[in-house]
Amino acid sequence: MAKSVHGHEDSQGAGVEVLHNTVLDTIGQRITAGALPPGHVLTLDRIQDDFGVSRTVARETMRILESMGLVTSRRRVGITVQPRESWNVFDPRVIWWRLSGSGRDAQLRSLTELRIAVEPLAASAAARNASVAQRARVLELATEMRGEGEAGELGGFLELDIAFHTVLLEASGNEMFGALADVVAVVLQGRTQLGLMPHQPVPEALELHEEVARAVAGGRAAHAETAMRELLAEVRDAMIPLWQQRS
Repeated sequence: MAKSVHGHEDSQGAGVEVLHNTVLDTIGQRITAGALPPGHVLTLDRIQDDFGVSRTVARETMRILESMGLVTSRRRVGITVQPRESWNVFDPRVIWWRLSGSGRDAQLRSLTELRIAVEPLAASAAARNASVAQRARVLELATEMRGEGEAGELGGFLELDIAFHTVLLEASGNEMFGALADVVAVVLQGRTQLGLMPHQPVPEALELHEEVARAVAGGRAAHAETAMRELLAEVRDAMIPLWQQRS
């Protein structure tokens, strides 16, 4: 356990980890929201002063932000905020920061469009390539989702929904699709935690999840692709009024 945020045991302490995450989230949200615009120069000294953290925490925060493409560090120049084109937009933490800020609707739109492009093909591939266990699991998840959804248990429904889409992406046999599981999980979490889900999932969505599951379990690739496309069209249609309202 850390003795203090400035002590030599900082990097091993739970308290320091909390402080580090707080600093990282705060600066990351400021960058993705545009409060720290491209070209803005950060310094380790300023971060230490503003947040009351050790040099170690400030340096590690900048290292992670640099790995995400949000900043770059150069000698005699400093730590410079980078334009959006340089960001790792698939990083789940970057996605969450954008969902939590003023760019929420634009991020939801781009993520929804990504899902529409990828997940129907992933469902089709899963119908061809899924293991026996994966086929059984997707059916089980769809059934459990109906129960949680009809009961209005959004927390339980969210966990099952994430598991459902993760299984399909991984069962596709395409490592690129599988690598998007964390991205899809974040957008599903965002819709729920940001209050963008109805209090109870609509019946059409519950039925389409089951239809996708049955098609995948039965090896019907074309049907799985069509059902997933219809499911995501329902998601898109539910979001359009929000986008138009804020445009």
